[in-house]
Amino acid sequence: MTDLAALLFDVDGTLAETEELHRTAFNETFAEFGLDWRWDAKLYKALLKVGGGRERIRHFAVDHLGGRPDDARIADMHRAKTARYQQGIAEGRLPLRPGIAALLRTARTDGLRLAVVTTTSRSNVTELLTANLGPEGPALFEVLATGEDAPDKKPDPTVYRVALDRLGLPAAACLAIEDSGIGLAAAGAAGVPAVITRNRWTEGDDFSAALAEFDDLSGVTLDDLRALHRAAGHTTGSKIE
Repeated sequence: MTDLAALLFDVDGTLAETEELHRTAFNETFAEFGLDWRWDAKLYKALLKVGGGRERIRHFAVDHLGGRPDDARIADMHRAKTARYQQGIAEGRLPLRPGIAALLRTARTDGLRLAVVTTTSRSNVTELLTANLGPEGPALFEVLATGEDAPDKKPDPTVYRVALDRLGLPAAACLAIEDSGIGLAAAGAAGVPAVITRNRWTEGDDFSAALAEFDDLSGVTLDDLRALHRAAGHTTGSKIE
């Protein structure tokens, strides 16, 4: 049995409830670019099955509108959207989810290594961590594996494999914290056991492969996560609520 050496955190929906700000930023950007597109909450929830902002725009243009996506225009829209999103972070509109800050600091004090494993951009990650944890926030994480590192987005496991390679750890020594079915699938395909923190945007996803599901991490201790990780080394399919 391999001891737990690192926690691997998804970002959107896991570190913070980011999706409503993302959705608003997309819609404002579409209007800025003269498009009559509007992603309501129901549509955006469905679009979250597509990992990555650029990929989400392209998917919508092709599958929903029968359009021929212009990659240069999509890139321009995504840059504009990212600027709007980061402005929202700077305005203090994205606090970390309950329990996250305490768990990060406890893990570091206890000697666990930390990594971010996300399909969002590096700048989004650093802005979020800095806004909530101060200038030292990004440095809590030894590795930031982001969308720039993995052109194939979740559920593809590439971004997890990048993180494992940079950490120099086997998958069995890590525990992923995710919020979505595609994130859970990516972790599983890389061999990393995972727990889920639920939110409204991923309600209804298949979480049957998770070690456990939580509403948030406010009542979850490092000992709890270690116990789940140990159990994963002995059996599969066990889950707590």
